[in-house]
Amino acid sequence: MALLAFPGIRAFDVSVITEVWGVDRTDRGVPDFTLRRVAEDRTPVPMRGGLTLTPDRALTWLADADLIVVPGLDDHLAPAPPRILDALRRAHDRGTPIAALCGGAFTLAQAGLLDGRRAITHWNLTHLLRTHHPHVTVVPDALYIEDNNIWTSAGTAAGIDLCLHLVRATHGAEAAAAIARSMVTAPFRTGTQAQFIEHPTPRADRDADALASVREYALRHLAEPLTVTDLAARAGMSPRSFARHFTATTGTTPQRWLITQRLAAAQKLLERTDHHVPEVARRAGFGSEVTMRQHFAAHLATSPRDYRAAFRQPAGSSPMAP
Repeated sequence: MALLAFPGIRAFDVSVITEVWGVDRTDRGVPDFTLRRVAEDRTPVPMRGGLTLTPDRALTWLADADLIVVPGLDDHLAPAPPRILDALRRAHDRGTPIAALCGGAFTLAQAGLLDGRRAITHWNLTHLLRTHHPHVTVVPDALYIEDNNIWTSAGTAAGIDLCLHLVRATHGAEAAAAIARSMVTAPFRTGTQAQFIEHPTPRADRDADALASVREYALRHLAEPLTVTDLAARAGMSPRSFARHFTATTGTTPQRWLITQRLAAAQKLLERTDHHVPEVARRAGFGSEVTMRQHFAAHLATSPRDYRAAFRQPAGSSPMAP
């Protein structure tokens, strides 16, 4: 893993990247990642607040990277070093996945890597990105997205979401969940979830409490054929009102949330158990293997059987501890 460093990168994003890929959690079943801090040379890279980052690899090492992660910036319009931009272009030409956190999208845009592609950044920076990089298709509201092997994410916490998603996509749901537990953060937020939710009013607070109770109930009863109408009844709302309040509170629709939770449950069952795929589908609430297979193809670009083959934990391995 390569953390690409140059003057002006945000210390928070550096910390997120380091926390996800730079901590040894092999005792909890997480792969043994190797995180390298890559810069133009070994000179310490200054960051805001008197902090510095000491690189341990030069730009030529990017040829060995499996993933390059670009932190956000303090000054989003500051020009990145030309050698950094050239290195990013060469890496993309080689087929190396590149991920940018928050304002790191501006660095990728300077390199021309986002021209004609979809990208996201912090909700308060979308206009700035559109204005200064008009060839980029700026997505107005998402947590993270991918286009042609390039990932971009919204601000701050969404950078954590993207990093965990990248771990999940390459090493499985259990590895991502173990890292999330260690960081005491949510293990799974979909990229399509809204990144900005208005501050609730006191009435909305009461609705949010009711909706939290409904979500907890749904997670305990995923194997049952729950519908949005069922969940609305538990919340004491009409389906239409329930859907509106649910989306306002969580940033996603009830149906999309249910599918996401069922996918996460199925992933864990495929990794942890020897249950046959139809039984996994039943326990995760999909009802049939065909339905589950369709959702795996649509959301994970794989099949349940291929997912199990890729991420099945070895027999006799112990569950990951928090």
